[in-house]
Amino acid sequence: MSLQAEHVRESGGGAGHGAAPGPRPRRGATRRKLFDAAVTLIAEQGFSSTTVDEIADRAGVAKGTVYYNFPSKNVLYEELLRDGIELLADSLHQAAGRTVARGGTRVDALDAMIRAGLDFISRYPALTQLYVAELWRTNRVWQSTLTSVRGRVLTIIESVLRDAVGAGELSDELDIPLTASALFGMVLVAALDWQSYQPHRSVEDVHASLSLLLQGRVSAHG
Repeated sequence: MSLQAEHVRESGGGAGHGAAPGPRPRRGATRRKLFDAAVTLIAEQGFSSTTVDEIADRAGVAKGTVYYNFPSKNVLYEELLRDGIELLADSLHQAAGRTVARGGTRVDALDAMIRAGLDFISRYPALTQLYVAELWRTNRVWQSTLTSVRGRVLTIIESVLRDAVGAGELSDELDIPLTASALFGMVLVAALDWQSYQPHRSVEDVHASLSLLLQGRVSAHG
C-alpha cells in the first residue's frame, strides 16, 4: 500500500470525507504513484542524481504530469517528507493513546510507540532510509520542513516522557528532550540495521530486544 493511501485509510479520509466530485480521485492516484516512485528512486540513488524524467518513467506517467502535480522536484520531496513523518507521528500518538486507555503505564506507552515505529519502518523502508540520509545534510531548501516534521514526532515522545516523570515511572532527573531524541534515534538506527543486515529477524524479535533496553535502561523501576 502506498504512503498516501495508507494515510487516507487510517485517517478515515477519501471520496466520502469532504472530497469534491470530479477528477480529484484520479489525480490523487497519480500523486500516490509519483510519491512512491520518487521515494524509491531517491533512496536508491540520492536526491541530486534522481531526475524528473526517471520519476515519471518509474511512475508510468508523462513528465508533464509530474509538474502538473508538483511545481518542482523540491516541492515533491518536501511534501513526501511531510506526509510520511505526519503518518509516523499519528501512528506513535495512537499507539500511546491506546495503551494508556487500556490501563497501561507511560513506559508501556513508550514501548508501544517503539513497536509502532518498527512497524512503520518495516512498511516504508525506502522513506526511512531517505529521511535518515537527509538528517545529515544542512544545505537543502527543505531543511526547515525536515526540522518541523522531526519536531512533530519528538513532541509526541516528549509528552509521554513528561507524563511518565509526573507519574513517578521515570526519574525526575531525566533529560526529556535528549531522551526523546535518543529513543527516536534508537528505533531508526536499529530498524535500518535490521532491514539491511538482519532481515531474517521478525519485527517481534527486534521489538522484544528494544523493549528490554527500554525497561532495563530507562524505566525507574527496571
